[in-house]
Amino acid sequence: MKELKFAVDYGVIGILAVMSVIAVAIAIERWFVLRKIRVEDFRNRKELELVITQKIHVIATIGANSPYVGLLGTILGIMLTFYTMGEKGIANSTDIMIGLALALKATAAGILVAIPSIVLYNMILRKVKVLLLKWDIAHG
Repeated sequence: MKELKFAVDYGVIGILAVMSVIAVAIAIERWFVLRKIRVEDFRNRKELELVITQKIHVIATIGANSPYVGLLGTILGIMLTFYTMGEKGIANSTDIMIGLALALKATAAGILVAIPSIVLYNMILRKVKVLLLKWDIAHG
């Protein structure tokens, strides 16, 4: 049972950490690319849009799904707590509270990944819209 607790505890947090690193890495890469884009270099608006929107869907996907990954960790942690209580036949409030607190940290981690991911996505999306508007003005 300790292996399952370890997997729930560190597996979910590990997945969320990887998701966070991916979101931040893509956001940084996209930000540098978007800063260097010159709308004058593109004759076709669709071509510009393809270049400037690459990979940003990944950031949005991470932002939208990380709370669910955290919630999954919480549910598994609570199930594990109840299983342990049933197996040992105890109703010690200290053990229950510790188990529930550990389970809830997965939800907190999911939210901590989601909020910056959504903020980064919105910042990049705003830059994309500005570039597309600049292209429209230049080629209007």
